[in-house]
Amino acid sequence: MALVCVNMNLLLILILISLVHNGTPVLTAAGAGNGSILEEPTVPLLKYLRISKFSEGYANLWGGQHQNVSKDESSVTLTLDRSSGSGFKSKEAYMYGFFNAAVKLQAGYTAGIITSFYLSNNQVYQGWHDEIDIEFLGTIPGEPYKLQTNVYGNGSGDGTLIGREQQFHLWFDPTKDFHNYSILWSPRQILILVDGIPIRRFPKTKSLGVTYPSKPMSVYATIWDASSWATDGGKYKANYTYEPFLSTYTNFQTIGCNDEDEYCSKVLLDRCL
Repeated sequence: MALVCVNMNLLLILILISLVHNGTPVLTAAGAGNGSILEEPTVPLLKYLRISKFSEGYANLWGGQHQNVSKDESSVTLTLDRSSGSGFKSKEAYMYGFFNAAVKLQAGYTAGIITSFYLSNNQVYQGWHDEIDIEFLGTIPGEPYKLQTNVYGNGSGDGTLIGREQQFHLWFDPTKDFHNYSILWSPRQILILVDGIPIRRFPKTKSLGVTYPSKPMSVYATIWDASSWATDGGKYKANYTYEPFLSTYTNFQTIGCNDEDEYCSKVLLDRCL
């Protein structure tokens, strides 16, 4: 569902983001390059956006029997067990926009398990696809989750992804409550935010040596077994004596530009971000 991008309250909020990133302080993280949280002001964008019901913007992608949508459609829980994982996908593809979901993760032994919220066009451009990821890497008791962010542009034609990955330690326990995780993708830059706080900025620049995502993408959320690499480089594997593994999503908020909406993608987002 592509939302109209001419709301004046939203425009003001986007301008505030622009001021934050074009003034000072900008990206003043201590050790930002090693995955520290960026010390930036919170941008209250989430307060101004409508929360959608699950079926308004999303539908089952795979493992439908492992999805539990609440009666009021405000949330969906994805389940992974030894038989299958699960995932859902947006009903539309977007060319730039703002995409948010609040997620609550499972406590205890979750090694090898990935919970994700991301943009991709892999189903359309296999081998040449773009992708912007927020991934939660499962862990062992006593160790915190890691949040991994990935930005890939245009693949390489042989299925190899070309991009940049970065990991973060969150400043809270993501198993205790829901927290908002957002991707803001404009023609000039990508922001990844946690509870409205930017933790990563990826500008469109040749100096990074990475192709910038430039084709329409859909929004995805999945839970799956990535035992070969997810936890401590694959040292700890998924252990299905602890199944089922659960991840719950809510607060679905989207400003989706479509490929033909020049005002939304070329004017509003590009000039205000």
